[in-house]
Amino acid sequence: MSAEDLEKYETEQELALYREYRDVVGLFSHVVETERRFYLCNEVDVQVRGEGAEVFFEIRMNDAWVWDVYRPARFVKNVRVITFKDVNVEELPAREIELPD
Repeated sequence: MSAEDLEKYETEQELALYREYRDVVGLFSHVVETERRFYLCNEVDVQVRGEGAEVFFEIRMNDAWVWDVYRPARFVKNVRVITFKDVNVEELPAREIELPD
């Protein structure tokens, strides 16, 4: 496999992942971003652990979708993340159901 073939494959995989994200984002209420992953979930709990300079975050999520091109199954029932880096949690705006005309 040439470098060009590999790059084309990776680009196709990223595009497929983006399309999946676009299809599922409406199913979730929160976006959680860590230094390593991006998650969509319906329940999130962030706890600050440790004392002084040794502070870390424990993030628990339920009913999650993981942005990871290399995962064969991106839907996860429960996720627990431990990180010393920043964590960003955003609540997604509620989507109203659109009825056809």
